[in-house]
Amino acid sequence: MRRKYRALNDAVYDHMTAVSMPPDELLSELIAETDELTKDWAGMQISPAQGSFMYLLTRLIGARTALELGTFTGYSSICIARALPPDGKLICCDDSPEWTCVAERYWCRAGLSDRIELRQGEALPIVRAMPKQEQFDLAFLDADKSSNWLYYEEVLPRLRPGGLILIDNALSGVDSQDSERSQRARELNERISADQRTDSVLLPISDGLTFALKR
Repeated sequence: MRRKYRALNDAVYDHMTAVSMPPDELLSELIAETDELTKDWAGMQISPAQGSFMYLLTRLIGARTALELGTFTGYSSICIARALPPDGKLICCDDSPEWTCVAERYWCRAGLSDRIELRQGEALPIVRAMPKQEQFDLAFLDADKSSNWLYYEEVLPRLRPGGLILIDNALSGVDSQDSERSQRARELNERISADQRTDSVLLPISDGLTFALKR
């Protein structure tokens, strides 16, 4: 099969970011503060281009209710919540008060505190405690990678038909054939690809973003 793709270098990436709804002043401040506060952990924050893409996706599917597993300092949650209607709701699950206190401060500054509900703790038991009914239009999975399949299985019955699951870091480590992380990522991608309950595609956005649309 003929391959068609564009390899990214810094110049291409910078151009792409500049013309793809670049971060506004508030998001730029959040990027800078995250870099300063979290140091080596700053790479956990999604890229600006991914945030813009997720904003558009949220609007495109007309989402009113959303779920985020893994919030960190709040960049992705701001992008999602901004795309919800004024009476929309985003539930964020994260077990790190150190980082979510930053997120809460920026939610307030963005005027989004009334749209976002933080549930502090491990994501899996929080989701399992939710009613098993179709209540979400969109879910973003960006928490503990080793639990992604469990998250997927718990979120799917709580997603409406036509709802969308986004899974971050889907290509992380897949170019290494030997590592445990590579094997875990490949197995997850293959299981989702084979799942007859969803239509899915994995795209090389940032370090890989899986889209799974519930049938």
